Amino acid sequence: MIIDKIENLWLYEKLNPRFAKAFAYLEETDFNQLDSGKYTIEGNDVFALLQEYETKSAADCMLEGHQKYIDIQYVLNGEEIMGMTSFANQKVLKPYHTDNDIAFYDGEYSTVKVAKGNFTIFFPGDLHMPCLKVNAPARVKRLLLKSELCD
Repeated sequence: MIIDKIENLWLYEKLNPRFAKAFAYLEETDFNQLDSGKYTIEGNDVFALLQEYETKSAADCMLEGHQKYIDIQYVLNGEEIMGMTSFANQKVLKPYHTDNDIAFYDGEYSTVKVAKGNFTIFFPGDLHMPCLKVNAPARVKRLLLKSELCD
């Protein structure tokens, strides 16, 4: 798990060979000109999901984990709390689904506030719970970059 400011993005480029393309897309794209949806960067290896949503209470969210993709989540507008923990045999609420590369879990987690200009990186083995409200439900615009693990 990584949380940092967008100014430090360059520090993480060498963690995965596909990060360079994902980060270039993030830095070169005007997201005010795009609608929410999926955008292909490099086939199924690297793609982006531009999302807008209302933050929620923890009772309405679940920890999630991935096996195939690394999540890079960049907050474009607003702020949210994200739950995070390492996988350690948490109770499975919804088993892994290969088509969506996701499983849902129940267990303890720590939280961190992620505001406009911050990003997180979640690797397989990192469980996370995005979309949590800070004080009250609020609108958030986020870019979710998905980068497939390299062999």
